[in-house]
Amino acid sequence: MSSSDEEKREVLRAVAADLRGPDASTEAEKLAATVMRVSDLYDESAATSARDIYLNMRTIVQISEQGGRSPESNQ
Repeated sequence: MSSSDEEKREVLRAVAADLRGPDASTEAEKLAATVMRVSDLYDESAATSARDIYLNMRTIVQISEQGGRSPESNQ
């Protein structure tokens, strides 16, 4: 991995951490999750693609729009 990729990953993860601040809204949390997933594109240890990230985030948004997961589905 190039140092440029490492820098991009670190910047994206710092932005995600800032978005998740103590007063983060639900929307900020979703955006932070998206930014964190995008940072995985620049992480050799994370086997992911832009398509994988898109599908993952689309699923999260769909579940959120439907009112979230029920407690039983988390088991």
